[in-house]
Amino acid sequence: MTVPAHPRSRRPAPSRRPALPHRPTADRIEIRLPWWAVALPAVAFAALLLMIMSPGQAQAATADPALGQLIERTLHLLSR
Repeated sequence: MTVPAHPRSRRPAPSRRPALPHRPTADRIEIRLPWWAVALPAVAFAALLLMIMSPGQAQAATADPALGQLIERTLHLLSR
């Protein structure tokens, strides 16, 4: 038996799973939002804040009392 002159270099077996994409480090995470994802909550917060700040200008609703009676009866039936 002859001995080879050059030892074979050991190569790692090929992986069956594809390589995972490189993830950025925690320092470089970039979150991109559309403009309305920031603007709409800000507008809603401002509107609610204005309603809270000026409760003296609120007036009672003058709607048909049938809606109020319907809600009252529904709540009464649900509370049984």
